[in-house]
Amino acid sequence: MTRKHGLGKGLDALIPGGEVERSPSAGVRLIPVGDIQRNPRQPRTQFDAGELQELAASIRQHGVLQPLLVMPLPQGGYQLVAGERRLEASRQAGLASVPAVVRSVTPQEQLELALIENLQRADLNPLEAAEGYRQLTQDFGLSHEAIAERVGKSRAAISNTLRLLKLPPACRQALIDGVISEGHARALLALLTAEAQSAALGTVLKRNLNVRQTEELVQRLLGQRSRHARGPHRTPEEEALEEQLMRALGTRVNLRLGRKGGSLVIRFYSNEELEALIERITGSANG
Repeated sequence: MTRKHGLGKGLDALIPGGEVERSPSAGVRLIPVGDIQRNPRQPRTQFDAGELQELAASIRQHGVLQPLLVMPLPQGGYQLVAGERRLEASRQAGLASVPAVVRSVTPQEQLELALIENLQRADLNPLEAAEGYRQLTQDFGLSHEAIAERVGKSRAAISNTLRLLKLPPACRQALIDGVISEGHARALLALLTAEAQSAALGTVLKRNLNVRQTEELVQRLLGQRSRHARGPHRTPEEEALEEQLMRALGTRVNLRLGRKGGSLVIRFYSNEELEALIERITGSANG
């Protein structure tokens, strides 16, 4: 059973469940497929052809069991808010009209509802989710914490997903194609340059490394860079402790041991990475 979070409950309130024929008072109407325009803020950009064919076959046999959510357009017709897979499958099934609930929503609500619907059904790949979060941040000024509350995820999860947009094109494509997982991608992000990340991706693919092996590869690369940058005046104890800290924190650190005490510098490259480090070190999230 899909677990509902945040605005997901609001989505259920807006889109009645169950067979639409049994809900004549729920405000559901039949709307011609040709009158419905795509949601311009739909975060999902790819559809599995096989899944769409299966859904289309089900719609031919049983009809559309859950209505779409649309909003009226000033110039006439409607714009889709939620239900893109159902609309596309209905087109493939040859339906002339589809059941829909008509509601007026803001552009921000359009994006939030489309995100929630897809996230609840696990229909978005990580980069599509990241792009949706980016729109909420840049276009509507929402903080990572506010986005987390709306989509029912932790703030750290939102921040980590957004970091995927920093990957170089080759790594992003590998993630979209399912060649690497989100865990692989996060590990690669610990490397300091796009060139290093792309080179490490080549090693991951060539050796078919799992996530843990990729993390170990990245830590070795970070450790080699650190040792070369600091020269020969490093004790084995310092190097071992530093590598242990890098592995635990997932980022570059500088450890200096003196006769009494020393210093520890932890590197981060964005406010979101700082928040994730604080959460990892303290074991709790802010909010």
